[in-house]
Order: sequence, then C-alpha cells, then structure tokens
Amino acid sequence: MKFNIRTMILHQIHDLGPRCFLRFTNTLGGPGADSPRRDRTTCTALAPSTLRDYLPAMTEWITAPGLTDYAEAVAFMEARAAAIAEGRAEELIWLVEHPPLYTAGTSARAADLLEARFPVHETGRGGQYTYHGPGQRVVYVMLDLNRRGRDVRAFVKALESWVIDALAEFNLKGEIRDGRVGVWIARPDKAPLFDGTMREDKIAAIGVKLRKWVSFHGIAINVEPELDHYAGIVPCGIQGHGVTSLVDMGLPVGMADLDDALRRCFARNFPPPAG
Repeated sequence: MKFNIRTMILHQIHDLGPRCFLRFTNTLGGPGADSPRRDRTTCTALAPSTLRDYLPAMTEWITAPGLTDYAEAVAFMEARAAAIAEGRAEELIWLVEHPPLYTAGTSARAADLLEARFPVHETGRGGQYTYHGPGQRVVYVMLDLNRRGRDVRAFVKALESWVIDALAEFNLKGEIRDGRVGVWIARPDKAPLFDGTMREDKIAAIGVKLRKWVSFHGIAINVEPELDHYAGIVPCGIQGHGVTSLVDMGLPVGMADLDDALRRCFARNFPPPAG
C-alpha cells in the first residue's frame, strides 16, 4: 500500500498537562495551518513570541503506514522544519518506508550511478548515492539544533550512536569508521579485501541537511530490503565494502522491533533540549 502524505491527520490536539494549551498542527496548509495556540481557560490567542516560552520540549513520533512517496516526503520535511524553526511545531521523528529508488546527495558522483534501475532523486542532504526501498526503515530526524547546540559534528555523532545503541538491543555490534559516515558491521566470515583488511558491510546510512539550524533527512537502516537493489550504485561512493541488513545477519527482527529499539535509545542520545 502506498502512503500519500496528504492522508496524514492534519489537526492534532496535544494535552500538555499543567499550564496547558490547545495546539493545532497542520504544516501542510489548509484549515488550521496557522491557527494560534490558545489559553485553555480564556481561549485567548498566545502571542507568537510567547509560544516557545510556555510549551514544554517535546519530540513527536509518527510512523507512516505503507510506502511513502519520496517527493512528498521531502516537501513535508521542508514544511515541518520551517514550522519548527518558527516555533509553530514540535520536533519530529518520522518513520517511513519508500518504494525502490536512489537518492543523490550533494557529493554524489555521476560515475557512481552504475545503472538507473529505479527512479533517481537529487536531494539536498549530505552524502552521495544511496538506496531506499521496502524493508528499510528510513528515520527522518527533524530536531532543533538552536536548542540542542549548533554543533554539526556532535549531531552526526549522536545519530551514529543512536543507531549503534539500537543495534546493540539485538546483540549486533555496529561501528563507525573515520572517513566513512554511517554504521558498519565487521564481517570476519567473508574473504578479506585484497590488502588483507577485514571486510565490513554497511547497515545504516546517514545524510542530513540543516536549515536555520533545524535538521531534516536523517538515517536509513536496513531491516530486510532487497540487497541486490544496491547493485545499481556505488553505495555512498565507497568501493570494496558491501551492505547488509538485520535479517541478512541472521536476526529475526521486524520493522516494529527496530522501531521499538529506536524509541528506547532515543533519549540516551538526544536528551530533552533546554527550554
């Protein structure tokens, strides 16, 4: 089933507990898109400058059903990131799957597109070519680094640590390598490279973009995708090493299992920001 982003619920009411306000969120436009937050008792509109002062820090999680169109996902992320930067929306972790496609980051080299077996989308995230498709959990991370610290290196490191912690929930050791963004799995069971070094397979790719210090795009973790779909590209421009998945590593893990692990490990790597 293909998921159309326009089918998402546009109006959500969040009960924020003490000192509560009704919050109407609709970052895609339409009725309620710019409705002000109102005091629950008096129903008077809050001044825009006071919104962030009164609302507690929250990170919303949404899991999209079915397959999400890539162009629509990018449009939604851009709108949500703008709303976060303006204080009109909360941070968001958005969990999706896409139909088979390739994306080209800002550093993509034409020579690394070996065969356009699937649609190719140029995107503004960092990195080179990667694959998205069914069986891969794409985690779109829309966080406000104005409040979490304007440190891109620390942010990418936290994303890597988050993935590593989630993999550890399944007793799988993920590792990072200098000069190779993403999370890797050592493969002593495979023949070494020509220089004798151990082969490593990539299990998670990371590529982000910042606008007004709000992040979007994010992480792609292989649960059980068709790994031969990677044959049309040089993944992330890295020769010699391969790709793997949780199921390829012999783990009976489903998408919901990974989602639960990501939720459990999130606050450890991204504690609530200051007010």
